[in-house]
Amino acid sequence: MPNIQSAKKRVRVTARRTLRNTSLRSALKTTLKKFEAAMAQNDLEKARLALRIATRALDKAVTKGIIHKNKANRKKSRLTRRFNAAMAQAAQAQ
Repeated sequence: MPNIQSAKKRVRVTARRTLRNTSLRSALKTTLKKFEAAMAQNDLEKARLALRIATRALDKAVTKGIIHKNKANRKKSRLTRRFNAAMAQAAQAQ
């Protein structure tokens, strides 16, 4: 346990930020899992909505410093490619 006042404050601030970051990271993972679930069910309308929500959540995570910008862009790109491939497959099936 720190003795200096500023070090005590840093411990409090770090604990508060860690809690916030953990919560935001968990919420981000939940939105990504909702997209995965919609894709697994082949529900493309639900997947389209989930993709929009996931993209927005990834962008917000970048602005809050939860994940790096390149990681968010990579995830968005992969999710969009999967969705577009499923849409193309559905169009060919008709």
